[in-house]
Amino acid sequence: MTTDGLDLLQGTLDVLVLRALAGKPQHGYAVARFIRESSDGTFRIIDGALYTALHRMEERGWVESEWGLSEKGKRAKFYRLTAAGRRALRSEAATWERYVAAVGKVLRAEPA
Repeated sequence: MTTDGLDLLQGTLDVLVLRALAGKPQHGYAVARFIRESSDGTFRIIDGALYTALHRMEERGWVESEWGLSEKGKRAKFYRLTAAGRRALRSEAATWERYVAAVGKVLRAEPA
């Protein structure tokens, strides 16, 4: 999933992509850049994994896409969240936060 840094846990990429799209429509490169910059360079998403995730989310009805021009004037496909995608983001983020809290509890627990 990444070229260096930490590998993403199974199922994590979707929630990160949904979060990247929460503000405004983005093309794939901008989504990958948001994830990389927001993680201080820890997550570097490989194109194949990103576009597979975007297509999967499009099939689920979480995102819609349309062609437009990037900031550099190149033709690019822009993705935006649907209402279902916003609900999925809330649900996935809540699940992820519960997961992180539970792992934290285990890591702080004193072994028997």
